[in-house]
Amino acid sequence: MDKLAIVVPCYNEEEVMAETISVLVSVIVDLIKKNKIADSSFVLFVDDGSKDKTWELIEEEYGINKYVCGLKLSRNRGHQNALLAGLEYAKNLADITVSIDADLQDDVAVIEEMVDKYHEGCEVVYGVRDNRETDSMFKRNSAQIFYKLMKNLGVESVYNHADYRLMSKKAIDELGHYQEQNLFLRGIIPLIGYKTDCVYYSRGKRTAGESKYPLKKMISFAWDGITSFSIKPITMISILGGVIAFFSGVSILYILIGKLLYGQTIQGWTSTMISIWFLGGVQLMSIGVIGEYIGKTYMESKRRPRYNIETTLSQSDEKAKYEKK
Repeated sequence: MDKLAIVVPCYNEEEVMAETISVLVSVIVDLIKKNKIADSSFVLFVDDGSKDKTWELIEEEYGINKYVCGLKLSRNRGHQNALLAGLEYAKNLADITVSIDADLQDDVAVIEEMVDKYHEGCEVVYGVRDNRETDSMFKRNSAQIFYKLMKNLGVESVYNHADYRLMSKKAIDELGHYQEQNLFLRGIIPLIGYKTDCVYYSRGKRTAGESKYPLKKMISFAWDGITSFSIKPITMISILGGVIAFFSGVSILYILIGKLLYGQTIQGWTSTMISIWFLGGVQLMSIGVIGEYIGKTYMESKRRPRYNIETTLSQSDEKAKYEKK
């Protein structure tokens, strides 16, 4: 039997932890009863420096539930780093992993279908939303714009897929070869290759707590994804500069012809000031985009660790488990 680990990044999820633990453990138990996974399968909760009682609840449950394990990061490192920490830790303990957010808006019923597809030979199985009826109009439209923009910029990603997926140990081993600091797993994992497939589901509403991705974070996440995988923004700046230079040359020719042939000159300073402000804005924007790439190169060159683990609560840690009992 293959051993399954369900990896759950958590940040201030105190309000949903009881329900999340109950639901995910039920999934594990059900799959064990159906002889689809090993009895030693487990749920791994990764605490990403939570400020509430999330870790205390994980510790408490670990002491009484053999299917619950925990991983505590030394400080908040962000969702992508917390997820990567869980995957890299789980691969040494399990044959397959499924990553899912703690709010359980993703339908856990398709985990069984993911496992079935793994048994059919798939190394990666993506959980893909079949509709966005539960989203607000703004979020629905902004998400569609985001995926289309990523595609047009040459970023390979799965449409309507977040971070709900199954990965084999083999796929996670390959993921470890991608060492960038600016993580965008939705773009990295499709680069791995291997046999993949998708399962489709409808996303539910969050039962409690607050979304960890407000508008500001969503925009920042999208920008990180674009600048981590595509240099097209810099190419677009070059094209924009060429277009502006072309029209500037046409304007100069027009002014010179008007002066030499008709003795006409453009009166006032309005057009001059507009040109200065326009070109100044374009230049500042261009410098900002280029600076973003330079900044990412700077951060990558430091080679700092993407996360630090403070505490582990695993099935192999019998001493810690004994002390808690």
